[in-house]
Amino acid sequence: MDRSDVAKHGVTFGSALAIAISWSQHESVIWAIIHGFLGWLYVIYYALIRAAEAIHHANSAPRFAGIAGAARLTDWAALRAQKDELVASLRKAKYIDLLPAYNGVAYLEGKARLENGGVMVDGKRLDASKIIVATGSRELVPAIPGIRDVPFLTSTSAFEMESLPDSMIVIGGGYLGCELAQMFARLGVRVTIVCRSPLLPEGEPEIGAALTGYFEEEGITVLCVDAYDDIRSSDSGMALSVTLDGAAETLEAPRILLSLGRKANTEGLGLEEAGVALLPNGGIEVDDRMRTTKAGVYAAGDVTGRDQFVYMAAYGAKIAAFNALNGDGRSYDNLAMPAVVFTDPQVASVGLTEASARTRGIDVKTSLLTLDNLPRALAARDTRGLIKLVAESATGRLIGAHILAPEGADSIQTAALAIKQGMTYGALGEMIFPYLTTVEGLKLAAQTFDRDVSKLSCCAG
Repeated sequence: MDRSDVAKHGVTFGSALAIAISWSQHESVIWAIIHGFLGWLYVIYYALIRAAEAIHHANSAPRFAGIAGAARLTDWAALRAQKDELVASLRKAKYIDLLPAYNGVAYLEGKARLENGGVMVDGKRLDASKIIVATGSRELVPAIPGIRDVPFLTSTSAFEMESLPDSMIVIGGGYLGCELAQMFARLGVRVTIVCRSPLLPEGEPEIGAALTGYFEEEGITVLCVDAYDDIRSSDSGMALSVTLDGAAETLEAPRILLSLGRKANTEGLGLEEAGVALLPNGGIEVDDRMRTTKAGVYAAGDVTGRDQFVYMAAYGAKIAAFNALNGDGRSYDNLAMPAVVFTDPQVASVGLTEASARTRGIDVKTSLLTLDNLPRALAARDTRGLIKLVAESATGRLIGAHILAPEGADSIQTAALAIKQGMTYGALGEMIFPYLTTVEGLKLAAQTFDRDVSKLSCCAG
């Protein structure tokens, strides 16, 4: 394909390779415009979370009689290098090396801006009848006085530290803040989480409260404050002034890590001038067909300000790509969207929480199973966690499932399928589940709606 040609059908800009690949299968001529980092950021988190878990598992081995174990981080630089090798290999295999395999995709690096009937890329105009914006998101920097004057860390820059500090303050108790706080704590850093709401505030409160207790058992301090007052440099490194229970207090540590959410990358794209409306959170407004308010312009992924998970970005991108070429026939459905937080225990959720269901006017009933009722947890001598199910009172139809359990993420897809297929908790409780598995907890939690499972014999359910 002659890369001097203009796009004969579409342009996608951002790191949306899935869109370009989908379009290329329809033999359209596509420009994929990329500026900046190419993917795999979350692999960094997960690789180092697993490394930190290996340390914790060794140190917790004495919970079994007659077993001793201990581990610690000995070389942060070596661990970073191993992480970099993994990310580089995946980026090459799954992004860079894929591009030549799709003849209909022309790769162009540069900054793009919407223009009438097309896109301007570093002064070059590309005409296109369909455009998809997939520019992702970046770390949200809050308006705390003094924050721009100190070298704060983000969820990206934290992994580039040459050495680990003795202590760290993590601002924010959402999923990234929880993951990173526990990871650094297990690598030997004294961590304090400072947040204005309980941990994982969008989830079930029972899960946030239990996770707070497990963090504190590992030596992580969790402070729920009234306000962040200011940040400044101090003799010990950095100081964060907060209001706690109505009184001023100052916390100090060598490093402060921000983890207060993400902000859609919409600046400099000419969106509002082109008639593309933005949401109050800065994301691009789209309907269930991934259409923006400008005809012919679609958006997908983090830039829409919702469902900011890599798999949901890919899902939305495929819908946008299909609809742009095929008359808007597919709709975006996140009813059974699973979400996972890679803490230990892991948090996994799908569907509605009890509070969100009641806000929608749904009369619900719930069940709560603590893991001291789960045979696998008892055998593993690790009963941390719980499972909470949410169902419609009138029909018994499952509308939400929320798991806090070691390796609990691997069980959430069963609940997602149950919700997607409209199963009742009674039907789920009657299904055959393998014994001594975490997913068996879903069966027991379903039975907990109507009976006391602690009085059942093993496998008698």
